[in-house]
Amino acid sequence: MELYVLWLVVFLALSFDFINGFHDTANAIATSVSTRAMKPRTAILLASVMNFVGALSFTGVAKMIGGGVADPAKLEHGVYIVIATLIAAIAWNLITWWFGIPSSSSHALIGSLAGAVIGAAGFGGINASGFIDIIKALILSPLIAFAAGFIIMWLLKRIFANSSPHSVNKGFRFCQIITASFQAFSHGTNDAQKAMGIITFALVAAGIQDTLDVPLWVKISAATAMALGTSVGGWKIIKTMGTKIFKIEPINGFAADITSASVILSATVLHFPVSTTHVITSAILGVGSAKRFSSVKWGVAGRIVMAWFITIPITMVFAALVFGLIEALFL
Repeated sequence: MELYVLWLVVFLALSFDFINGFHDTANAIATSVSTRAMKPRTAILLASVMNFVGALSFTGVAKMIGGGVADPAKLEHGVYIVIATLIAAIAWNLITWWFGIPSSSSHALIGSLAGAVIGAAGFGGINASGFIDIIKALILSPLIAFAAGFIIMWLLKRIFANSSPHSVNKGFRFCQIITASFQAFSHGTNDAQKAMGIITFALVAAGIQDTLDVPLWVKISAATAMALGTSVGGWKIIKTMGTKIFKIEPINGFAADITSASVILSATVLHFPVSTTHVITSAILGVGSAKRFSSVKWGVAGRIVMAWFITIPITMVFAALVFGLIEALFL
């Protein structure tokens, strides 16, 4: 029975990764599609391939997810905690995708895992220092992306102030192909590792392995699920990210892509899970503010920010309730 439950965890984790892929496709390609640097199908194919490559390149974030929030070896019913986590995170991802809200899959997963652990073992089950470090990274990374996006766009405006707009747009349209590739690669290095980490958490909790090292089959499975999800595409969120915040031109898209990809990859190297959605949205907001503060549709931005603040509390409560239901029915 325990083996079947573990396979259910793997299925749910890969489903989360697949949904994360189509939910977050907009992160990598929204700007390049909106500026017509690439056709949508070409952009999605490129994002799928680079997401896959990025997912296989690092494992530090997976280890942080697997042991940062809680120690799976010390938890009773750890596998069921993961099931509750994934049900809550998947439900929130689907809800926000349906309404076209670029909320954070990372926030959903971290919030759900913390809520399920609290539901099973109380607040004492949480690794406070690790959890706080993760929350700090989730909060600071969008602020850094906003500031960096503003500075980079401000510099580009000064450098190309006397250039022909047509030639500038033409040049940066080509550059966007490169930055979109970098963006998709960085997305894979961070986001795909979250499913790897949650599967590894379950493997340790079930006693299948003793360490948080990610098995090769987990890496390949998660990378494939993310790439397949990306290939489906999240058109509602692409529309929000690419057109509703402000009118993006190729130079703006380049600045936003290079900013967010750099912030995400830096976090990956430091083993911190960050919200790729939040980082990219913040970079776009920073770039838009540098272009012209009034050009940013702050009402849309406010709606996005509201989703940032409510995701962790809502998923924590939902995951705790799901675990309580599982406990009442099966444990």
